[in-house]
Amino acid sequence: MTPSTPRPIWLQQARRCPSPNQDERPPGTEVNLLVIHGISLPAGAFGGPWIEALFQNRLPRHRHPCFQDIHRLRVSSHLLIRRDGELIQFVPLERRAWHAGRSSFQGREACNDFSIGIELEGTDHIPYTDSQYHTLAATVARIRHWFPAITPERTVGHSDIAPGRKTDPGPVFDWSRLHRLLKRMPE
Repeated sequence: MTPSTPRPIWLQQARRCPSPNQDERPPGTEVNLLVIHGISLPAGAFGGPWIEALFQNRLPRHRHPCFQDIHRLRVSSHLLIRRDGELIQFVPLERRAWHAGRSSFQGREACNDFSIGIELEGTDHIPYTDSQYHTLAATVARIRHWFPAITPERTVGHSDIAPGRKTDPGPVFDWSRLHRLLKRMPE
């Protein structure tokens, strides 16, 4: 799959919630990295509207003290998986979402250019849910269909591409569970 794909790639299983925080990838860029993140807003709180609001530039700075520092951020992710397994898509897969920040993978800088980002609603220290793992595995399988260069070795955590700066998806994320689920997915 290349950036010249004639139509946007929106996953049918996802609820669309378009973010303005996206742009074209550099010409000729092969998408070959998948980055798993963890997010909650406020920290440790689940189920509210704030992640969507952040990715759509409408986070109300006075609603919570932690929003004061982040309400002006211009960030997004391709996808978010809620605690109940709901899949939300913010950016078409062939476009660049603004999820990785300062990052590098195998010596290559600016991971947003060549990656897809999936946020899991959670924290580094609260286990992710069964529903999230099942939705994540099904979603990763679909993404690998569109972008076959995203191999298991090129599916990483945010902490892997921004060590010392990021810790998500955290030590509670069960990589072996994800890999086992993916092996059971139909080809």
